Order: sequence, then structure tokens, then C-alpha cells
Amino acid sequence: MDSAERSIREDLAALYRLVHLMDIDHRIYNHHSARIPGDAEHILINPFGLLQDEITAAALIKVDRNGNAADDQDTSTSQAGAIIHWAIYDARDDVNCIVHHHSPAAVAVSTLEQGLLPLSQGAMQFYQRIGYHEYEGMVFSDDEKPRLAASLGPHRLMLLRHHGALICGRSIMESYVLTDDLEKACRSQLLAMQSGGSILLPDPAVCEHTAQQFERLPQPRGEHRDWPAALRRLERMGIDYKGFDPVPR
Repeated sequence: MDSAERSIREDLAALYRLVHLMDIDHRIYNHHSARIPGDAEHILINPFGLLQDEITAAALIKVDRNGNAADDQDTSTSQAGAIIHWAIYDARDDVNCIVHHHSPAAVAVSTLEQGLLPLSQGAMQFYQRIGYHEYEGMVFSDDEKPRLAASLGPHRLMLLRHHGALICGRSIMESYVLTDDLEKACRSQLLAMQSGGSILLPDPAVCEHTAQQFERLPQPRGEHRDWPAALRRLERMGIDYKGFDPVPR
């Protein structure tokens, strides 16, 4: 294992732990992945059966487009995980890390006809910049790959109707920030709707202006301050995500 792969493993394992701290994991059924530098035939992803807070750098596995583990590893990822992630990686060269989760807030917003509304400053960064994919049942067929990619389009985020969210970052750090921002935007919208009051929608021109302001921030998002701060939190909590000891399965 070279230093580049080791670094990606450590960062992706940290992402798993951070997503767990957001309280949006769904037992063993979420999956987050990253490209491996210099290896176009495999991605790093979690083995099916581990909880998010069990993931370490060593626990992550390399899988091909069929979800088969490389290097004679006696494990595999979920079938749906391989299909969903490879659908995006094969269509979008600019995507290097994908987060997929089923948070109640994201699922709830995905069921609304209007989807995510620009009700908060954080939500406005996604104004006209989020895809929606109609529910077709559990993702067990490669036939759905082109439709998943088409639904995402040029965006970094997609709500899977009645299913969850897909966050597609240029880096692990960006995926972390966008995951957190999307979750907070969904929760804020649901709180506003539950209040029973009339919801005030911002002017569309202001929403677009705000989205462009976010795009002028240092890119990819999260790498300069958010990610180091997040890693410090893990260290303070004593979470050993960098572990390279064998992981029992």
C-alpha cells in the first residue's frame, strides 16, 4: 500500500466516524466511498456488516464495479452500494468521494413535491443545484446506473425520492461539509414546516446570488479549516479511525 492510498483510507475512515457523529447513520446500511489514486478499476468502501463507528482505515475494502473485493479479501460491500457509487464515478470524472445516507430528515424532504427549499442560508447554496431521482425500488440492477447519473446531472447533491441522499464531492473533505450542510438544511426546513406558520421564501435573485457566493469560497469546500477542525474533534474524543490492525468480521 502506497502513501497516497493510506492517506485516502485514513480520511475516508474519518469521514465515516464524522457522519456517525451527525447521527444520520442507518445501522449497517449506509455506504461512503472514495477513489483510489492511480487505480481506475477499484474504489474504497465499507465492507457490508460493519457499523459506521467500527470503520477504520484497515476495515475499508477495495471493490470493483461488481462489488467484488480485491486482493482476495474475504468480504464484500453491499450490492446496492457498488451499483450506486460506480454509476456516479463512471459518469463524473470530477467526483472523488461519495456519501450515501438515509437520514430521516433527508428522506422526509425527498418525499416533498417541492424538495429542498431555500429557507436558510445554508440551503441557498444548493439553489437550483440539486438533483432528484425517482424511486424505482431497491437498487439491485445495473440497469438503473444511467438513470442515477442522469438524475444527478452536473450537481454535487441528489435526493433519492423516498430513499435518502447522495453527496458527490471533489474530495473527502468537500463531501463531509456538503453532507453536514445538506442535513442541517433539511432539518431546518422540516422545523419551519412543523411550526404551522406561513413560510417566507426568499427572492429567487437573492437565492442565486447566495449560491454564487458559496461557489466563490475556497474550493473544494472544507479542506482549509473545516476538515482539520473535524479531525481535531475525533482526536479529542479518542477515536482511532487510523487503525491498521486487522478488523474482525
